[in-house]
Amino acid sequence: MFDFIWNAASFVIALGILVTVHEYGHFWVARKNGVKVERFSVGFGKAIWRKTGLDGTEYVVAMIPLGGYVKMLDERVDDVSEQDKDKTFNSKSVYQRIAIIAAGPFANFAFAIFAFYLMFLIGVPSIKPIIADVIPNSILAQAQVADNVEIIEVAGKRVRDWQDVNLALVGEIGSDSILLKTKTADSQFISSHTLDTKNWQFSPEKTSALTSLGITPFRPKVHNEIARVSADSPAQRAGLQVGDTLVALNDDVLAPGWLDFSQKIKNFPEQEVMLTIERSGKPLTLTIIPEGIESEGELVGYLGVSPKADEWPSEYKIELSYDLFTAMEESVVRTWNLVTLSFDMIGKLITGDVSVKNLSGPIAIAQGAGDSAGYGFVYFLGFLALISINLGIINLLPLPVLDGGHLLYYVIELLTGKPVPEKIQEVGFKFGALALLALMSIALFNDFSRVLG
Repeated sequence: MFDFIWNAASFVIALGILVTVHEYGHFWVARKNGVKVERFSVGFGKAIWRKTGLDGTEYVVAMIPLGGYVKMLDERVDDVSEQDKDKTFNSKSVYQRIAIIAAGPFANFAFAIFAFYLMFLIGVPSIKPIIADVIPNSILAQAQVADNVEIIEVAGKRVRDWQDVNLALVGEIGSDSILLKTKTADSQFISSHTLDTKNWQFSPEKTSALTSLGITPFRPKVHNEIARVSADSPAQRAGLQVGDTLVALNDDVLAPGWLDFSQKIKNFPEQEVMLTIERSGKPLTLTIIPEGIESEGELVGYLGVSPKADEWPSEYKIELSYDLFTAMEESVVRTWNLVTLSFDMIGKLITGDVSVKNLSGPIAIAQGAGDSAGYGFVYFLGFLALISINLGIINLLPLPVLDGGHLLYYVIELLTGKPVPEKIQEVGFKFGALALLALMSIALFNDFSRVLG
């Protein structure tokens, strides 16, 4: 329940910020072009807060936090007095109308640059992309990539951490080959490898790009020793303590490392098990009933313990932190790369190189908001930047109910010298609404499929 409330609250805060930024873009450019703005609303439905400013605009926070709007004076929908006719949206030139509509998505891109800028000024702790092992017979193995090397470039793009590597690899979906550059720990030997990806089987809903290519990232060794016992958990009630070493489960000796235990305990939800441990050098057997929790659509056993793990070696750790000027350059580059990657993914959705199963909706976004907020402010900034970019791009799609659809009509007007007939616009709005509803339905279906397994 706490996770649900945390995710929901993080989602509402994130969406509220991004919708406000988007609508403020429309609002600010409209006012600069002499258009009267009657209402600035964050959210839809019944108002839970409203105030009329000195500028005559009514500012509203509404009940349903799934969007917002700026209501501008328009003769096509309002009765306008003679003295206000020059303040209407429809009275402005086509260039001015294009600027007003485009301002929303571009405000989202500007906000992404700002969020990344703050993130890079604060500093982002990260990990070098060092390959621990290459999976035998994988695409990486066929390209003769060695173990214990650091990836420094993917398809011509410089990479500094695993996030960079993942984004660069995802951008190459559908390519016949990927050029990978690596270096040894002493940085004295750099090698290039061409990965043959004509038969690359990558399903993001099932596995990561790294695993599908044969990459096993380096991770510190995890031990069978308990480092943390959750309060009021089955482990605490059974008497498990920090420092206990797990030896066997139901007389089945556990393999070194935590993975064997974590996989086996899941098979016994709400069932009595015998856990053999070592405490202060002496064996001890405890009877425990793991709690049954829902995970990916099935009931699994949960004990409430965490393992002891070695520290990350200092040479593997980096911090993405820059000065005032370099941080701005890096934030612009990061935003541009994500914008181009997003448009590239839309193209691959159309061509079929990327499955519609990869579309995510509000549930996945809420989970991402909660996770990033839980990791800390700097990670939440990165999440806001990413979603802001996606919000801007979605609104630029040429669907008549979105900003991109309006822009399409105005470009046609610019080319033909006359506005698109209202009947055609109405048909377009209906088509756009159906197309958007279909996309939302697919995204929600994917969300529920991931949650329910």
